Order: sequence, then structure tokens, then C-alpha cells
Amino acid sequence: MWKEFKKFIMGGNVIEFAVAVIMAGAIGLVVTGFVNFIVMPFVGHFTGGMDFKDLKIVLDEAVGKAGEPGYIAENAILYGSWINTLINLLIVGFVMFLIVKAYNKAKKPAEAPAPSGPSDNDLLTEIRDLLKK
Repeated sequence: MWKEFKKFIMGGNVIEFAVAVIMAGAIGLVVTGFVNFIVMPFVGHFTGGMDFKDLKIVLDEAVGKAGEPGYIAENAILYGSWINTLINLLIVGFVMFLIVKAYNKAKKPAEAPAPSGPSDNDLLTEIRDLLKK
């Protein structure tokens, strides 16, 4: 059982999958940074300084001050953060599309199969028949 597990875990597919998951996480972090630090300031500039992450619907106001006894935090629907997440999703999807497109373009085209002709046995049979004559 240990040998089977070792063969499985050292197989190419598992390692390739692990690398893909790690790369996807890294790409996600890069895209999140891109959205938060580059895209959203432009959006805020063109919307009069509004920051989506500040958009919310307050259901219950905060009671007291943070750190004091009896403090109850604000309860709100943070739909602005959700908008940021949607923008992240669209950009990640676009980046992944570009990566797959570049990969497919860089891939070598498959070689065409060799033209089919007579097999070795067919050629030997033909030679034998010619020698008989």
C-alpha cells in the first residue's frame, strides 16, 4: 500500500496539480492587489471619490465604543466589498483566459500521422509472391 501511495504521489499529475493550485493562489493575490491598489482608485476617481468597500447597508448601529464593556459591533450588509470581489473575479477570469490562450499558442501543433502504406508483412508477402513467379 505504501508503494502504491508513493507511486501515486510522485506521479506527474499530482505534482502538476499542486503547482497549479499554488500558482492560482499567487495569481489571485496579484489580481486582488491589482484591483484594490490600481483599478479601484481609478473607479473612485471617476465616481467622485467613492470607494466601493465603504458601501454598506447598516442593519443595526454599533452600541458603545470598541473595547468598552457592553460594546456591540455594527451589523451591516457590505455590498461594496462584494462589488470589489466581483471585479476581482472578472479580472482573474480574464487573466486565466490570457494564460490559456498564450499556452495554446505556444504549444507545438500535433504532427500529422505518417501516410499509411503497406505494412512490413504486406511487403514481404509481395516479395515472396514475386519470387515464386
